[in-house]
Amino acid sequence: MKMLTELVKNIFVQPSSVPVYESNAATKKVLNVGGGSKSTPISSYFSSWEHHLLDIDPKGAPDLVCDARELTTLPGGGYDAIYCSHNLEHYYRHHAASVVRGFSHMLNANGFAEIRVPDIAAVIKEVLEKGRELDDVLYQSAAGPISAHDVLYGYQVEIVESGKDYYAHKTGFTPKSLTRLLVENGFQHVFLHFDEHLGIHAIAFKTIPTAEQRTLLAPVWNLSMD
Repeated sequence: MKMLTELVKNIFVQPSSVPVYESNAATKKVLNVGGGSKSTPISSYFSSWEHHLLDIDPKGAPDLVCDARELTTLPGGGYDAIYCSHNLEHYYRHHAASVVRGFSHMLNANGFAEIRVPDIAAVIKEVLEKGRELDDVLYQSAAGPISAHDVLYGYQVEIVESGKDYYAHKTGFTPKSLTRLLVENGFQHVFLHFDEHLGIHAIAFKTIPTAEQRTLLAPVWNLSMD
Protein backbone atom coordinates (compact mmCIF):
# COMPACT_ATOMS: atom_id res chain seq x y z
CA MET A 1 0.00 0.00 0.00
CA LYS A 2 2.86 2.39 0.84
CA MET A 3 4.45 1.76 -2.55
CA LEU A 4 1.11 2.46 -4.27
CA THR A 5 0.71 5.73 -2.36
CA GLU A 6 4.18 6.89 -3.38
CA LEU A 7 3.48 5.96 -7.00
CA VAL A 8 0.29 8.04 -7.02
CA LYS A 9 2.16 11.00 -5.51
CA ASN A 10 4.83 10.73 -8.16
CA ILE A 11 2.23 10.76 -10.92
CA PHE A 12 0.69 14.02 -9.69
CA VAL A 13 3.81 15.81 -8.48
CA GLN A 14 7.27 15.47 -9.96
CA PRO A 15 9.63 17.21 -7.51
CA SER A 16 12.05 18.20 -10.24
CA SER A 17 9.29 20.06 -12.13
CA VAL A 18 7.58 21.77 -9.19
CA PRO A 19 9.14 25.18 -8.47
CA VAL A 20 9.72 26.01 -4.81
CA TYR A 21 9.31 29.71 -4.01
CA GLU A 22 10.98 31.17 -0.94
CA SER A 23 8.50 32.98 1.32
CA ASN A 24 11.07 35.50 2.58
CA ALA A 25 12.06 36.79 -0.85
CA ALA A 26 12.04 40.56 -1.39
CA THR A 27 9.54 40.29 -4.24
CA LYS A 28 5.97 39.50 -3.23
CA LYS A 29 4.37 36.52 -4.97
CA VAL A 30 0.74 35.84 -5.87
CA LEU A 31 -0.59 32.47 -7.04
CA ASN A 32 -3.49 32.78 -9.46
CA VAL A 33 -5.52 29.58 -9.05
CA GLY A 34 -7.68 28.57 -12.00
CA GLY A 35 -7.20 31.84 -13.88
CA GLY A 36 -6.89 30.17 -17.28
CA SER A 37 -4.32 32.60 -18.69
CA LYS A 38 -2.10 35.41 -17.45
CA SER A 39 -3.68 37.57 -20.13
CA THR A 40 -6.80 37.74 -17.94
CA PRO A 41 -6.30 40.69 -15.57
CA ILE A 42 -6.07 40.23 -11.83
CA SER A 43 -6.35 42.94 -9.17
CA SER A 44 -4.19 45.97 -9.95
CA TYR A 45 -2.49 46.03 -6.54
CA PHE A 46 -0.65 42.86 -7.63
CA SER A 47 0.90 44.68 -10.61
CA SER A 48 4.40 44.77 -9.12
CA TRP A 49 4.19 41.25 -7.69
CA GLU A 50 5.54 38.06 -9.21
CA HIS A 51 2.49 36.41 -10.77
CA HIS A 52 2.35 32.61 -11.02
CA LEU A 53 -0.57 30.80 -12.65
CA LEU A 54 -1.87 27.38 -11.60
CA ASP A 55 -4.49 25.69 -13.76
CA ILE A 56 -5.68 22.20 -14.60
CA ASP A 57 -5.78 23.05 -18.32
CA PRO A 58 -2.34 23.47 -19.94
CA LYS A 59 -3.66 25.50 -22.90
CA GLY A 60 -3.13 28.81 -21.06
CA ALA A 61 0.55 28.02 -20.38
CA PRO A 62 0.27 27.97 -16.57
CA ASP A 63 3.41 27.88 -14.43
CA LEU A 64 1.92 24.91 -12.61
CA VAL A 65 -0.43 22.38 -14.22
CA CYS A 66 -2.35 20.97 -11.29
CA ASP A 67 -5.86 20.23 -10.10
CA ALA A 68 -6.53 22.79 -7.35
CA ARG A 69 -7.83 19.98 -5.16
CA GLU A 70 -4.22 18.74 -5.03
CA LEU A 71 -2.64 21.95 -3.72
CA THR A 72 -1.58 20.32 -0.45
CA THR A 73 0.68 17.94 -2.43
CA LEU A 74 2.80 20.92 -3.54
CA PRO A 75 5.50 22.67 -1.49
CA GLY A 76 3.69 25.08 0.82
CA GLY A 77 4.21 28.45 2.44
CA GLY A 78 5.76 30.21 -0.54
CA TYR A 79 3.11 32.77 -1.49
CA ASP A 80 2.03 36.09 -0.03
CA ALA A 81 -1.39 35.98 -1.70
CA ILE A 82 -3.76 33.69 -3.57
CA TYR A 83 -6.03 35.07 -6.29
CA CYS A 84 -8.96 32.88 -7.32
CA SER A 85 -11.70 34.34 -9.52
CA HIS A 86 -14.79 32.29 -10.40
CA ASN A 87 -13.15 28.95 -9.79
CA LEU A 88 -14.46 27.68 -6.44
CA GLU A 89 -17.94 27.12 -7.86
CA HIS A 90 -16.48 24.51 -10.25
CA TYR A 91 -16.04 21.99 -7.41
CA TYR A 92 -18.48 20.03 -5.30
CA ARG A 93 -18.79 21.65 -1.87
CA HIS A 94 -16.56 19.12 -0.08
CA HIS A 95 -13.92 19.54 -2.78
CA ALA A 96 -14.16 23.34 -2.51
CA ALA A 97 -13.23 22.92 1.15
CA SER A 98 -10.14 20.97 0.06
CA VAL A 99 -9.23 23.76 -2.37
CA VAL A 100 -9.51 26.40 0.36
CA ARG A 101 -7.36 24.31 2.71
CA GLY A 102 -4.89 24.19 -0.16
CA PHE A 103 -4.92 27.99 -0.33
CA SER A 104 -3.95 28.14 3.34
CA HIS A 105 -1.21 25.56 2.74
CA MET A 106 0.31 27.52 -0.16
CA LEU A 107 0.34 30.84 1.74
CA ASN A 108 2.97 32.00 4.19
CA ALA A 109 2.00 32.74 7.79
CA ASN A 110 0.64 36.23 7.02
CA GLY A 111 -0.80 35.41 3.60
CA PHE A 112 -4.24 36.27 2.30
CA ALA A 113 -6.62 34.96 -0.37
CA GLU A 114 -8.76 37.02 -2.73
CA ILE A 115 -11.77 35.13 -4.07
CA ARG A 116 -14.66 35.90 -6.42
CA VAL A 117 -17.73 33.69 -6.82
CA PRO A 118 -21.33 34.21 -7.99
CA ASP A 119 -23.75 35.29 -5.27
CA ILE A 120 -26.50 32.70 -5.63
CA ALA A 121 -28.80 34.54 -3.22
CA ALA A 122 -28.56 37.68 -5.37
CA VAL A 123 -29.18 35.67 -8.55
CA ILE A 124 -32.28 34.01 -7.10
CA LYS A 125 -33.57 37.40 -5.93
CA GLU A 126 -32.99 38.88 -9.40
CA VAL A 127 -34.85 36.01 -11.09
CA LEU A 128 -37.80 36.07 -8.70
CA GLU A 129 -38.26 39.82 -8.34
CA LYS A 130 -37.88 40.62 -12.04
CA GLY A 131 -39.67 37.55 -13.36
CA ARG A 132 -36.67 36.35 -15.37
CA GLU A 133 -36.35 32.93 -16.99
CA LEU A 134 -33.21 30.79 -16.69
CA ASP A 135 -32.08 31.68 -20.20
CA ASP A 136 -32.66 35.42 -19.82
CA VAL A 137 -29.52 37.54 -19.81
CA LEU A 138 -28.56 38.84 -16.37
CA TYR A 139 -25.59 40.96 -17.45
CA GLN A 140 -22.95 41.45 -20.12
CA SER A 141 -19.43 40.20 -19.42
CA ALA A 142 -16.16 40.40 -21.33
CA ALA A 143 -16.91 36.89 -22.60
CA GLY A 144 -20.44 37.79 -23.73
CA PRO A 145 -23.99 37.75 -22.31
CA ILE A 146 -24.42 35.77 -19.08
CA SER A 147 -27.73 34.10 -18.28
CA ALA A 148 -29.08 32.87 -14.96
CA HIS A 149 -28.46 29.34 -16.23
CA ASP A 150 -24.79 30.21 -16.89
CA VAL A 151 -24.36 31.50 -13.34
CA LEU A 152 -26.03 28.51 -11.74
CA TYR A 153 -24.64 25.69 -13.90
CA GLY A 154 -21.59 27.08 -15.72
CA TYR A 155 -20.97 29.20 -18.80
CA GLN A 156 -22.57 27.09 -21.51
CA VAL A 157 -20.52 28.52 -24.39
CA GLU A 158 -17.29 27.52 -22.66
CA ILE A 159 -18.57 24.07 -21.73
CA VAL A 160 -19.73 23.32 -25.28
CA GLU A 161 -16.66 24.75 -27.02
CA SER A 162 -14.14 23.09 -24.70
CA GLY A 163 -15.94 19.77 -24.25
CA LYS A 164 -14.65 19.82 -20.65
CA ASP A 165 -17.14 19.16 -17.89
CA TYR A 166 -14.86 20.73 -15.29
CA TYR A 167 -16.15 24.08 -16.56
CA ALA A 168 -19.57 23.22 -15.13
CA HIS A 169 -20.62 24.69 -11.78
CA LYS A 170 -21.01 22.08 -9.05
CA THR A 171 -21.83 24.25 -6.05
CA GLY A 172 -22.89 27.78 -5.17
CA PHE A 173 -22.32 30.34 -2.44
CA THR A 174 -24.09 33.01 -0.47
CA PRO A 175 -22.12 35.56 1.58
CA LYS A 176 -22.63 33.54 4.78
CA SER A 177 -21.77 30.16 3.24
CA LEU A 178 -18.59 31.49 1.60
CA THR A 179 -17.48 33.10 4.86
CA ARG A 180 -18.13 29.85 6.71
CA LEU A 181 -16.13 27.85 4.15
CA LEU A 182 -13.14 30.17 4.53
CA VAL A 183 -13.24 30.31 8.34
CA GLU A 184 -13.54 26.55 8.65
CA ASN A 185 -10.56 25.92 6.37
CA GLY A 186 -7.69 28.07 7.56
CA PHE A 187 -8.70 31.75 7.50
CA GLN A 188 -9.43 33.85 10.58
CA HIS A 189 -10.64 37.15 9.13
CA VAL A 190 -12.93 37.56 6.10
CA PHE A 191 -14.06 40.79 4.41
CA LEU A 192 -16.71 40.97 1.68
CA HIS A 193 -17.70 43.22 -1.21
CA PHE A 194 -20.55 42.73 -3.68
CA ASP A 195 -20.07 43.54 -7.35
CA GLU A 196 -22.41 44.74 -10.08
CA HIS A 197 -22.40 41.32 -11.74
CA LEU A 198 -24.20 39.60 -8.85
CA GLY A 199 -20.94 38.34 -7.40
CA ILE A 200 -19.28 38.05 -4.00
CA HIS A 201 -15.77 39.47 -3.73
CA ALA A 202 -13.98 38.19 -0.62
CA ILE A 203 -10.58 38.74 0.92
CA ALA A 204 -9.54 36.35 3.67
CA PHE A 205 -6.53 36.47 6.02
CA LYS A 206 -4.84 33.70 7.97
CA THR A 207 -4.00 36.23 10.72
CA ILE A 208 -4.84 39.87 11.50
CA PRO A 209 -4.00 41.97 8.41
CA THR A 210 -0.57 43.57 8.69
CA ALA A 211 0.08 47.29 8.32
CA GLU A 212 1.70 46.60 4.95
CA GLN A 213 -1.37 44.70 3.75
CA ARG A 214 -3.72 47.44 4.95
CA THR A 215 -1.75 50.04 3.00
CA LEU A 216 -1.65 47.86 -0.13
CA LEU A 217 -5.36 47.13 -0.10
CA ALA A 218 -6.68 50.44 1.25
CA PRO A 219 -7.81 51.80 -2.16
CA VAL A 220 -10.30 48.92 -2.41
CA TRP A 221 -10.77 47.35 1.01
CA ASN A 222 -11.70 48.71 4.43
CA LEU A 223 -9.89 46.26 6.70
CA SER A 224 -11.09 47.76 9.97
CA MET A 225 -11.25 45.18 12.75
CA ASP A 226 -13.84 47.22 14.72
